[in-house]
Amino acid sequence: MVKFVHRAVMVQDVILYLDPKQGEQVLDGTVGQGGHAGLIVPRVLPDGRFFGIDRDATNLSVAKESLARWGNRAVFIEGTYRDAKRLLSEHGVKKVDGILLDLGFSSLHVDDPSRGFSFMHEGPLDMRYDQSKGRTAADIVNRESEDELARLFRVFGEEPNARQIAQAIVATRENAPIVTTLDLAHRIEAVVPRRGKIHPATRVFQALRIEVNEELSQLEAVLPDLVDLLNPGGRLVIISFHSLEDRIVKKFFRSEPRLDVLTPKPIRPSLQEIRDNPRARSSHLRAARRNAL
Repeated sequence: MVKFVHRAVMVQDVILYLDPKQGEQVLDGTVGQGGHAGLIVPRVLPDGRFFGIDRDATNLSVAKESLARWGNRAVFIEGTYRDAKRLLSEHGVKKVDGILLDLGFSSLHVDDPSRGFSFMHEGPLDMRYDQSKGRTAADIVNRESEDELARLFRVFGEEPNARQIAQAIVATRENAPIVTTLDLAHRIEAVVPRRGKIHPATRVFQALRIEVNEELSQLEAVLPDLVDLLNPGGRLVIISFHSLEDRIVKKFFRSEPRLDVLTPKPIRPSLQEIRDNPRARSSHLRAARRNAL
């Protein structure tokens, strides 16, 4: 259910469907630490250019360093993929030949307790990709009504015990605010005892992360813009990590007349990749090509 990415996933499938070629311009709207970019950039050189967008400044600095050898052929932009049209326009770019969105979040977020994404370590209940602005997960947990919390957990986390967890949170915060990841995880575990491998806090943490970062609304809003950015023949590749995202991409691809769908069913990682990188297990890749419309 929750999406974790330790390193770039489905790399060979990305290259197959994105199909970057010498002289083309390619956008990675979620460049992260540059895992996919390292294979894309050499394929568009020497005359093409690569643009990598990420709203996490730390991720972006890692990507810049790892791809510094390509000089100004690899351009890195701090911001959200939601603003891709404007950000590229500021660099004099109106059209590109390929776009990649890898909607997973990096191990940098999961493994750093100070970012507040993981219920496995004590840390502030933050969960913002861009820590310079916006509400934190703690703001939501401590201020939203029971009804709103239950709705978030049910809709964004697909959590069957959403109401009970929301009630427990509201009761707890009447005595003291919930401020750390383990505070929240322990409160959830007290209501929904652990069974099997999935921690009972998994879906709630997913829901909060989606709400904090406006992940689904950003995805829905940007898809038409991404098609606008593509040259005829340009490819759009999107990797999602839970059913809510995949459903949005599937519906858009099927309804957008300017796109020819290349993947009638989502491409899944191989068993070998899942063995090598368990965090890839929930990934779904969909691809489409811009037609002449």
